[in-house]
Amino acid sequence: MKLTTMTQVTIDGVMQGNGGASDEDRGNGFERGGWALGKGDDETRTFITQSYQRAEAFLFGRRTYELFAGSWGSTDQMRTHPIGVALNEAPKYVASTTLTAPRWQDTTVLRGDLAAAISELKAKPGGELQVHGSGALTRWLLENDLIDEMSLIVIPVILGQGARLFPQSGPDLALDLVESRADSKGVSIQVYRPAGRPRYATA
Repeated sequence: MKLTTMTQVTIDGVMQGNGGASDEDRGNGFERGGWALGKGDDETRTFITQSYQRAEAFLFGRRTYELFAGSWGSTDQMRTHPIGVALNEAPKYVASTTLTAPRWQDTTVLRGDLAAAISELKAKPGGELQVHGSGALTRWLLENDLIDEMSLIVIPVILGQGARLFPQSGPDLALDLVESRADSKGVSIQVYRPAGRPRYATA
């Protein structure tokens, strides 16, 4: 399977608290949640829905898994949405050392050697192993060269606070642009493939 990620980010790279509830994630005093709610036009919403429907399986970090399980996995209206159907029908994997009793059907907790477990999943035949949100996991996957393709859905807002997708210091990575589009509401979608280390100017 190809490991792909999809992340909603602001212009200044914040991914924290993008969802519909303003108090979804108040970590570290964050007060500007819900910034992605209602953004994007019908084409962008279709792109996101079709992405979920392509998934062979889903991979989550602990926090995102619990947010999704409490919404897409348990709320009737969300379970019947095409995204909810895709999530509930596909196998789900969680990278966690503390989760012992996952409450969402067809969930497997990955413990021990996470890189080996994910490499084993990627070696299986099939479509995409998708990661949505899960910032800490996405950063770890990038550091360990496990991501094949990443989609950034960029919302035209600057928050000035909140956890960012990419850390202030970390590994460097060149990217090849695979696809780029902007919708009628100013939301842009950039799809990248990792392409080794960047080249830097020489003296």
